[in-house]
Amino acid sequence: MRTAQRVRSGLKGWGGVGAMATACVVALVFALLLTCTGSVAHRPARSGAPTGPAGGGVAGAEQAVAAEDCADPEKQTLAPSGDDGPTIEAIKNRPGEKRKLVVGIDQNSYRWGYRDANGPDSARLEGFDIDLVHRIAEDILGDPDAVQFKAIPTDQRIPAIQDGRVDMVVRTMTITCDRIRDVAFSAPYFRTGQQVLAPKSSPVKGYSALADRKICTAAGSTAYAKLAADKEAGLLPRSADIGTTVPNQLDCLVRLQLGEVDAVVTDAALAASQAAQDPTVELKGDAFTTEYYGVAMKKDADDLVRRVNRILVDFREDTGGWQKSYDTWLSATLGGDSSKSEPPAPAYLRTD
Repeated sequence: MRTAQRVRSGLKGWGGVGAMATACVVALVFALLLTCTGSVAHRPARSGAPTGPAGGGVAGAEQAVAAEDCADPEKQTLAPSGDDGPTIEAIKNRPGEKRKLVVGIDQNSYRWGYRDANGPDSARLEGFDIDLVHRIAEDILGDPDAVQFKAIPTDQRIPAIQDGRVDMVVRTMTITCDRIRDVAFSAPYFRTGQQVLAPKSSPVKGYSALADRKICTAAGSTAYAKLAADKEAGLLPRSADIGTTVPNQLDCLVRLQLGEVDAVVTDAALAASQAAQDPTVELKGDAFTTEYYGVAMKKDADDLVRRVNRILVDFREDTGGWQKSYDTWLSATLGGDSSKSEPPAPAYLRTD
């Protein structure tokens, strides 16, 4: 009975009724199916993360190798340029209705990339990441709506880029040394950190209090990589159960609502949005990492990387750019002071 009440409370936090409530119900069904089948999604081996919950040792080894090859991953990007190159020309030369920027996004991250059931157009994607996508499309194709959105799970972001299913991913994706071996990143456009999300009634008070707790993370996420590495290094108690991984971060909120896990670890920016959706949960403790979101593209798409970096310079400086998007979408969940979320001054250390 208590579980049912918590689920109903979580559904109310979705910003109303209608389509958003339906979306959460669908997510609930999906989570139950995962529970029944025992399915656990894992990050592709090539991306360098552990291949499953038992792979803590692998995570530590992979991260050590990445650390030797990379310092300050948020600076490992190319200098800005407005010039067209082969990648941009190929996008511009797409015929007819296909002349669009193909972008991997999330459609279930409240205030980042989602559909507002109570808005004037419930079918339209909106949010901070979506604003940035429109800005990029306008600069490259002259039309902010010349975009084909493709919703992709967390654990498919890198494969979608490598396979050519998307031109880029704009999906609260953290720049890491591990990931820059597989994809190219823009300069950072947002700063955040990992944080714990748990029921308000929970005795869990932060990252240091996860002993004997069952924790949910998204497969292929920096949250899981951090937990696995800390567990291997003895910084996270061995009794902390990190075996629950799901394809999308929202599925973790559902697991929490169902009482199947004790806590969720995810980016603070996403955790704040989830707490806004469900008034029975809250952020616990402080963020325990510092991370930066970037736009991810193919390794050899140098002209596109340079173009996006030039667009980001304008996006950060324009009064109708970064700050306006923050005020519109994130101030309600992250607070009116945007300074802690502002990206650092860009550096362009990549030369090849």
